[in-house]
Amino acid sequence: MKFLIFPDRLGDAAENMALDFLMLQRFTPADAFRFRHYEWRRPAFTFGLSQKIDFIRQQLPEETLDISRRATGGGLVDHREDWTYALVIPRKHDLCQRPGPNVYRQIHAAMVDALNQQSAGVCLEEQPPETPMGICFTRAEINDVVLATNGTKVAGAAMKRNKKGLLFQGSIWKPLLPGLDWERFAEAFPASLAKLADAEIEYPGWPDFDPDEETALIDQYASPEWIEAR
Repeated sequence: MKFLIFPDRLGDAAENMALDFLMLQRFTPADAFRFRHYEWRRPAFTFGLSQKIDFIRQQLPEETLDISRRATGGGLVDHREDWTYALVIPRKHDLCQRPGPNVYRQIHAAMVDALNQQSAGVCLEEQPPETPMGICFTRAEINDVVLATNGTKVAGAAMKRNKKGLLFQGSIWKPLLPGLDWERFAEAFPASLAKLADAEIEYPGWPDFDPDEETALIDQYASPEWIEAR
């Protein structure tokens, strides 16, 4: 099985969310793992599919921001200083068939391994939170990545599973890891994931999505109808 790593790409919130969804829905071969790291053209926040827009607007800082609703769940995520990635697990792989909490733990365990290659001092959160999640990074969910010294949340993620596979969108809060070599991590983390998947890493270049469909989906993710759907 192949573990495909796409080139880094800069995008706005709607573009990044649309491209992640196209990675899940439209990429072939469908039996390959797909991974990408990306950055943000402007200060951006994203929020979970089921979250209420009134709640989200109350939490946003008073500055001009680029926002979009994700296709995945989870809480409000600040992308102004994070390291963002997306992973698609193919439908037929054993990892995709496992319960969501198990998948979440395995991927974050691979992240812990990659971060601790640089003595980051992180581990998995073992205790569930006492209150429901609304804003990511305010407190850790079970199996999030946290600082071993004080339990501060370092990384979290959200998932969407359908007949095509499983989309895993994750974020690491970089200010909590000063001095980390992010280029080194960008190699170590996919390598750790590929080992978990028992897959061979390849670098195929950027996917050749249908340009009209790509444009239409970006427009959808940027539209008030999508952003204010709830």
